[in-house]
Amino acid sequence: MGLAFLITGLVVFAAGAAIGLGSVIRRGAPRERWWLLAVVLISVGLLGAVSGWLLTEPNANRGEALKTGGLAGGAVVALYALWLNDRRRRVEERRQDIERQRHDLESDRTEFDRERVADERFARAVELLGNGADQVRIGAMHVLHGLARSRPAYTQTVLDVFCSYLRIPYDRSAVSELQVRKTAQRLITALLPPADHPGPHFDLDLTDADLEYFDLSNRAIGTLTLRGARLHRSNALWGSQVHGDAWFTLAVSHGMLHAHDVVFHQRAWFSGTRFEGPLRIERTEFRGRTTFRGARFLEWVR
Repeated sequence: MGLAFLITGLVVFAAGAAIGLGSVIRRGAPRERWWLLAVVLISVGLLGAVSGWLLTEPNANRGEALKTGGLAGGAVVALYALWLNDRRRRVEERRQDIERQRHDLESDRTEFDRERVADERFARAVELLGNGADQVRIGAMHVLHGLARSRPAYTQTVLDVFCSYLRIPYDRSAVSELQVRKTAQRLITALLPPADHPGPHFDLDLTDADLEYFDLSNRAIGTLTLRGARLHRSNALWGSQVHGDAWFTLAVSHGMLHAHDVVFHQRAWFSGTRFEGPLRIERTEFRGRTTFRGARFLEWVR
């Protein structure tokens, strides 16, 4: 009887192994069913082979032989279950990875669309700055300001556009144009961070600009360029932190300049600057190289 069990078990085991080997070669959904059949046959074959082999021993205990054979067959089923769970886990991980990649792709596509819309808004607003109607130019400036607020990467570019507009020569008797320029000045101030802001710090290039009632008080500024600028009436820089170089070379202050409590962290160049109006400069710190060579003070300096 033990020999019959052994032979039968080996035959069933061989059949299961052959089916399992064949399923490795096959592709497609039926492959899974062949794997299950192979595991069942191998498990039953081990049960028969191990039990039969133990029963061929003299005075063999039939119960113990069947129990040992069952353990051998059960071990195969347990290993198959572990493999199946691991495979399902890997399939789930791949599915989640695909979902994550698809989500990232959708996010990139959405971001690309936002960038495209922002670029179109920027280009259109810059184009409208050349419009003959002052209200259109003011509206374009507010669009640019809103774009910089919603897309911080545009902030320096928008500031450059405002500064470029203020560098354009104009007739100071044109009241409507003066209002447009004051709007640009206010929006520049609104885009600059407060004086205690750690960064980033934005640069202002106002070379040869005509400025009136320009208020940069309590603001953090990168490089400040006012070469050849003309400051009319009253302008304020008090309480600001200028983290880059400051260039006032050949600038002219026709009115009051509030420059007290300013900190110039780098170079401060006032070569040839002409102060025709009063200058408040008390408690201002010059921490880098500074020169007032050729500067003229025609009014009081506090």
